[in-house]
Amino acid sequence: MTVEEGIKLVISGGIVTPAKLSRRAAGARDARRREVARESEHEKESGRHRLGLVARLRNYFFAGVLVTAPIGITVWLTWEFVSYVDSRVTPFIPPAWNPETYLPFGIPGLGVLLVVSLLTLIGFFAAGLVGRTIVSMSERLLDRMPVIRGVYSAVKQIVETVFQDQSKAFREVVLVQYPRPDSWALGFITGETEGHVQDLTPRQVVNVFLPTTPNPTSGFLLFIPREEITVLSMTVEEGIKMVISGGIVTPPDRRPKRAAASDEPARPGGDDVARIA
Repeated sequence: MTVEEGIKLVISGGIVTPAKLSRRAAGARDARRREVARESEHEKESGRHRLGLVARLRNYFFAGVLVTAPIGITVWLTWEFVSYVDSRVTPFIPPAWNPETYLPFGIPGLGVLLVVSLLTLIGFFAAGLVGRTIVSMSERLLDRMPVIRGVYSAVKQIVETVFQDQSKAFREVVLVQYPRPDSWALGFITGETEGHVQDLTPRQVVNVFLPTTPNPTSGFLLFIPREEITVLSMTVEEGIKMVISGGIVTPPDRRPKRAAASDEPARPGGDDVARIA
């Protein structure tokens, strides 16, 4: 025993023995451990509660951003477009015909409404005999102007290609190897290759527009052989979303599922996707 235990034994007349002291000390240590454990558990529970509250608030914040951001950006872009058109068109309206002259407030969308009405009226007259005659005379006049003739012809061809119902422009999303083998890029078929370009190529090629990310209005025009093009099952809208998002927004796979017995991995250009016939 220790000197302290011996002194306690003598003073107590043998009542306080070292074994009792050991048991009492052990009990005190156990009680202290339990108290420390309870305090530690309480602190952990409080910490978890605080962390859980912060996590929930953070999730609520990001959920609010995800809900309001698309709506807010759409409303903002629409408002900017309407304001831009109004600022360019409204000044041309004579004051006597402008409703804003008699009202103490402006009318949002007045310029847009005027443009839509004017285009509809022009289309109505152009569909008639007199309108077709005027359009034909205007085209013949533009064809005689060296510089304007080329610009007008190119713009007219682009507009007719985009708005023509039977056109296949921007109707198919394809996968091509670019800029090197085994490196794949997303593109859009814009039409059949014709004229001098097709005459100089040994194989039948098609026009493929390769957009850039995140601005799909710029890109590259490629002439690619038919057999090297893989048509995807996604729509043009889904393809544009994928390009703009940099691959973050990926459309679902609409290919028919393989049989369970088939373990062969899918290959681009294989049986899972359709090639241009």
